Amino acid sequence: MESKTIIANLANLLQSCIDKKAHLLGKLLHGYILRNGLSADTFLLNRLVEFYCKCGHTRTARHVFDKIPHRNIYSWHAMLDGYCKGSNLKDAHELFAEMPDRNTVSWNTLISALVQTGFEQKALDVYGMMNLEGFVPTRFTLASVLSACGGLGDVGCGRECHGVAIKIGLDKNMYVGNALLYMYAKCRSIEDAIRAFGDLPGPNEVSFTAMMGMLAESDQVEEAFSMFRSMIRTGIRIDCVSLSSVLGVCASGGAGEFCDSSETYGFPSYMHGQQIHGLTVKLGFERDLHLINSLLDMYAKKGDMDNAEIIFSYLPEKSVVSWNIMIGGYGQRHQTDKAVEYMRRMQSQGFEPDEVTYINMLAACIKTGHIETAHQIFDRMVRPSLSSWHAMLSGYSQSKNYKEAIRLFREMQFRGVQPDRTALAIVLSSCAGMGLLEGGKQVHAASVRAMFHTDVYVASGLIGMYSKCNKIEMAICSFDRLPEMDIVCWNSMIAGLSLNYLEKEAFTLFKQMLRKGMLSNQFSYTMILSCCAKLSSLYQGRQIHAHIEKDGYVNDVFVGSSLINMYSKCGDVDRARQYFDEMPCKNIVTWNEMIHGYAQHGCGDEAVTLYEDMIESGQEPDSITFVAVLTACSHSGLVDMGTRIFNSMQLEHGVEPLLDHYTCVVDALGRAGRFDEAEVLIDNMPYKDDPIIWEVLLSACRVHANVSLARRAAEELFCLDPHNSAPYVLVANIYSSLGRWEEAKVVRQIMSDKRVLKNPGYSWVEHKNRMQVFKVDDDFRIAVDAFEEANVEMSCFNG
Repeated sequence: MESKTIIANLANLLQSCIDKKAHLLGKLLHGYILRNGLSADTFLLNRLVEFYCKCGHTRTARHVFDKIPHRNIYSWHAMLDGYCKGSNLKDAHELFAEMPDRNTVSWNTLISALVQTGFEQKALDVYGMMNLEGFVPTRFTLASVLSACGGLGDVGCGRECHGVAIKIGLDKNMYVGNALLYMYAKCRSIEDAIRAFGDLPGPNEVSFTAMMGMLAESDQVEEAFSMFRSMIRTGIRIDCVSLSSVLGVCASGGAGEFCDSSETYGFPSYMHGQQIHGLTVKLGFERDLHLINSLLDMYAKKGDMDNAEIIFSYLPEKSVVSWNIMIGGYGQRHQTDKAVEYMRRMQSQGFEPDEVTYINMLAACIKTGHIETAHQIFDRMVRPSLSSWHAMLSGYSQSKNYKEAIRLFREMQFRGVQPDRTALAIVLSSCAGMGLLEGGKQVHAASVRAMFHTDVYVASGLIGMYSKCNKIEMAICSFDRLPEMDIVCWNSMIAGLSLNYLEKEAFTLFKQMLRKGMLSNQFSYTMILSCCAKLSSLYQGRQIHAHIEKDGYVNDVFVGSSLINMYSKCGDVDRARQYFDEMPCKNIVTWNEMIHGYAQHGCGDEAVTLYEDMIESGQEPDSITFVAVLTACSHSGLVDMGTRIFNSMQLEHGVEPLLDHYTCVVDALGRAGRFDEAEVLIDNMPYKDDPIIWEVLLSACRVHANVSLARRAAEELFCLDPHNSAPYVLVANIYSSLGRWEEAKVVRQIMSDKRVLKNPGYSWVEHKNRMQVFKVDDDFRIAVDAFEEANVEMSCFNG
């Protein structure tokens, strides 16, 4: 009897050590057990195993476990649980395989540990073995398995588990019901999630919080707020967690200077955030650090840094999270100086920057173009995280400093950091930007080694890189080897074909994409409209326009701009203007396309009027705008207007004139025969060594038979571009038009001696969906016959 009392007391003392993680006291008790001959007692040794596991000493726990003379199921579970909680999954698997007897708890322990450590697929495999061995899942099993399905985005497997829950009567269990809700939310299966929520007998705060989070992530902010109101009406207790969740909804409702487009019952989500702030104070939660950080985050993400400053200054205690929110908020508003100031204050008050701090600082510097400052911060990091490498690689790539991005990628490899899909895609984009084929091939090899070459994200980068390096066959090869393709891969391949002047093949691929049931997006339509414009195929463009209206992209500003470009280049400028006027939202590209459309068709007055309307609307012109309007002035003989607009570029709009702008003005002056002004402009411009400007002047000299200036222009071109046939042909034509045949013959002889060849011109004819291309020197009858016999299928929609 006395022995049982001693064992009971020792067990209680060990339980106290377990609860408090009192390692030293537990070791003393272990010694007492050994000295008093109690090492054969399974009950005490089980407690010792549990104690050592709780203190993180799994090796000692395993040593005790191995000494237990008569292990029971609790002994095995104690050791298994210790391995699982210590994330020692290899030993956990081996121990699980050795177990003489398993029950549902054994399976649940292993499945839960696999899910919590991110091995969702392995967890599902173990669950499948559990079913094969005839074990009936419990609510804990289903909750873990549903979490694994959500993590993998495997809604099919989740639905199977849902069916099992219904079959064994656990679908109404709150624990399983909330797990179902989270699974459908993670899989973005909104209708199923709403149905699962409706099936719950009594939703609790966990259920409502999950629904609010899901609705907010799917941009259904109004519905998320409605869910919060329903939660209040139902009488569910409002706690700090639910308030933090709804503040997250407020933050996700759009950012900006109090001009949120996401409205609920007529009120912007920013105002809802202020109401939640009031409710927080009313319920007495203003000292809860997690909740106040959520409030701080809401104001920062909405761009209201003034209120964020006030809340931050009154925080009873600050955490690294609080400082990070302020740094991130100022970074989002491109106020790098304030972000740097907060980081310094943070360090001066004894807070060590963490990974989030550095990433926020890097993002702030990169957004404002302070790449060198970002690199200095990056260099101070002892062990930069993968996200930090991503931020730096992305910053250099976005600023078109491709060489530095590639150098940084190599440094990343030298440091032993394994690149992931994001890093590979960024560096492939940099290789494409530089046209660096050999570098791109090396990255391709690295992606194969890392098993990312079939990842759709990396594959899109490979397709883009090979396309821009004029290796379209390799791009097609990368595309064809993909086991699965998303819309980004299709778009990359279509863009690559178009970039390599394979518009017909791009149309064929677009047609194939539609046949496979892939839904086009705005980028697909933008690219295929560009193909129509390049081919001047109005027939195809109209059919694409019909599909755009059908798919609901007619109001997309980028698609709209592409439609204007297509109609203009296909000769229907009136339809382009009609569509332009119908567009609800226009950006600088939209205005530029329409002005350029008028320029292409010699509608100078309309182009100038539209340019003036653009400025009156508040849209600032850019360098492309001026190229378009100056081209229009040149083609329509509006020389004085063109000169006035050219002179206003820098004075009124702060746009530095470039070569294209000077070319337009020289062309306008040359067409008007005002050669003295053209010469003065050329002599004073910074681009006089560019052959284009002299070619334009030479062309004007031919029209006005200005032989002396034509000679000067031709001599400049012979020096700058000796193998260009244009100056020889133009000078010879000037002499021919003046009847100076001998001089014309001399020019052509020089051209022959220098082996300068004139490339033949090409023409094409389109009739409905048939097109024939022929050279200018083809026999006319052959060309007509070829056109009549051609059956080139150019339509994406005709069988």
